[in-house]
Amino acid sequence: MIRRLIAAAAAALSLALPAAADPLAKDVFGGVPGPTAGPAQVIGFYSKGCASGLVQLPETGPTWQAMRLSRNRNWGHPELIDVIQRLGAVARQVGWHGIYVGDMSQPRGGPMLTGHASHQLGLDADIWMLPATNLGLSRSQRESLSSQSVVASNGVELSRLWSAAHATLLKAAASDPRVQRVFVDPVAKVQLCRAERGDRSYLRKIQTINDHDYHFHVRLRCPSGSRGCEGQAEVPAGDHCDAAEQMIRDRLNPPPPGPADPNYRHPRSYRLSELPGVCTNVGLAR
Repeated sequence: MIRRLIAAAAAALSLALPAAADPLAKDVFGGVPGPTAGPAQVIGFYSKGCASGLVQLPETGPTWQAMRLSRNRNWGHPELIDVIQRLGAVARQVGWHGIYVGDMSQPRGGPMLTGHASHQLGLDADIWMLPATNLGLSRSQRESLSSQSVVASNGVELSRLWSAAHATLLKAAASDPRVQRVFVDPVAKVQLCRAERGDRSYLRKIQTINDHDYHFHVRLRCPSGSRGCEGQAEVPAGDHCDAAEQMIRDRLNPPPPGPADPNYRHPRSYRLSELPGVCTNVGLAR
């Protein structure tokens, strides 16, 4: 019922607002410096929504540092903040100083000025593959330092950066019941599949995607209490290792490209009225 009401409100708003009063959502949400007050609420879908009451990940903690501070994307639902801090503790246990945390969400979620299609709900975070060796980086150093790839230049083998610590971190992320998916390059997934000799159930959540060799992407499921959150379908049963192997074979012998979706639009093109109706109040609130 709530989702239908939100959709109806968004449709009505799109008819009511003239074009000049219906800005691009990315300009609205990319321009607000801070969050709304009140408890955390997630509204809409990962690639079409917003969030209120988000919490800022401290720029530096005992086992983490937030990177690229100029983007103001170190915001998330309290559950995401806790997951990140726990991963930092795992990293310390396996010999790293901690983790470098890339993009999370903007202070009120929503579409971003650049980059991601998702990360709009405060439920997504990118964890760098580069082991944290210095948790005293300055703001300028966090802008210039880059992560490194765990995949070799041929695209089908692991690079020298990969270690057992990476496998432990990925397993820890996927084993957290609050996490629904962990996105990573198929080369890393195949390594996990081949090396695992015990419980393989966590492998179901490790999902393969290109351009995720410099970081892995942690996505939480809809948290309790956020009735306006549109959850993603659960990952089907199985370890999905065969699919990862196939992705690597496709890199060696690329299949013919499939037809482009004529209806696809990047979220950066969405107008404010196209988001769930509540997001208008979230984005424009003082």
